[in-house]
Amino acid sequence: MYIIGITGGIGTGKSTVAGLCREAGLPVLDADEISHSVTKPNGLAIPKIRETFGEEYISEDGSLNRKKISNLVFLDKKALDKLSIIVHHHTLNQMGIYLDQLKSAGEKVAVLDVPIPVKEGFLDRCDIVWNVVTDEKIRLERLQKRGHSLADAKRRIEVQMTTEEYSNLADLDIDNNSDFDNLRKQVNQLLEKYLGARGLPYNKI
Repeated sequence: MYIIGITGGIGTGKSTVAGLCREAGLPVLDADEISHSVTKPNGLAIPKIRETFGEEYISEDGSLNRKKISNLVFLDKKALDKLSIIVHHHTLNQMGIYLDQLKSAGEKVAVLDVPIPVKEGFLDRCDIVWNVVTDEKIRLERLQKRGHSLADAKRRIEVQMTTEEYSNLADLDIDNNSDFDNLRKQVNQLLEKYLGARGLPYNKI
């Protein structure tokens, strides 16, 4: 099975690229969706989060208190790193299980949508990694449209890896500084280059 990894910082449009891959008929495993499942009430990551951060970060229903933990980790990079290690461990384990299921079902291609390009469980699984790149000004505008203040949006970008760090870990960059049609064109070209040329199935978008 040929595996495409998609990564990029917050507000770059990584999820939009993953959505285009879905439109092309490819199965997409979204790390954010899986991370929500492992931090839901009595999720796999909850015991370790409780042990590391304390009961105050667990909601009454047994799920991660996202608002409270966000206020902590986006002000404290060490706390963010601790949380990321816990959640990513369980998220990537689950992703591996889902990949095995896709392979058993006869899928020839899979896409992994992962915000933090860790080596074990992501980079080592992918045949190629695409990094979505967008100028900070545009990223800030997008985050503000999602309801974040400018200061909060800046903090969220600052605690993540730099654009250069993302690029260095990926095989290629996708420029998302233009419009959606341009992004679609780039993704179509990449699918043709890396899937079509190998005779792997996908739908032209």
